[in-house]
Order: sequence, then C-alpha cells, then structure tokens
Amino acid sequence: QVQLVESGGGLVQPGGSLRLSCAASRNILRVDAMSWYRQVPGKERELVASLTSGGSTTYADSVKGRFTISRDNAKNTVYLQLNNLKPEDTAVYYCKALKSFTNYWGQGTQVTVSS
Repeated sequence: QVQLVESGGGLVQPGGSLRLSCAASRNILRVDAMSWYRQVPGKERELVASLTSGGSTTYADSVKGRFTISRDNAKNTVYLQLNNLKPEDTAVYYCKALKSFTNYWGQGTQVTVSS
C-alpha cells in the first residue's frame, strides 16, 4: 500500500507560480508511475502530468510548457512545478501512485488562481 500526502497549494495571482509536493510512504522507484490530477466541482478529474518509474513524462495539452513534474528519489517525493498560472488552472490537485494495477490517491491540495 502507498500513502500520499500533498502540500504546496494556495492562492496565487495569474502569471504566478507554485510548487506542489507529494510525499509517498514508500520508495517511489518501486511504483509504476506517479501522476498529478486536478478536479473542479461538477467536472471529472483530469490528468495533468505523469512520470513513470523509468523517467518518461506525459502532460495534458493545456499545461505543456507551463507545468513540470519531477521527483526526488531520496525523499520519496514527487513535485509539480506550476508556472504562468491561469484562472482556469484553479482546482483541487491530487497526487496518484500506480502500483501493480492499483491506484492510490492523496487527499488533494487546493490551487486558486485569482487576482
């Protein structure tokens, strides 16, 4: 089992930056993939970025060039750097670990982009 704790959300003005962190309870190299999703009320949760244990990354078209997913293996932590934020990036951001066909989710962290 994998437990995940997100942090780093908050209120930021358009054009600003945030870095989200996702601390995992076990070695993230033993996890098949780590991902960030986001969700707004009334809409489905959507994939923002994903990072496999082999280092491959995937991004949603809406965040390419602005968001970057990375990891610190020594800290068992995955990050999502959010740059040039837009009001439409406002959402609850969730971290997900995929291991052996099982998804594990964190509790989410709120990101609000507003002037």
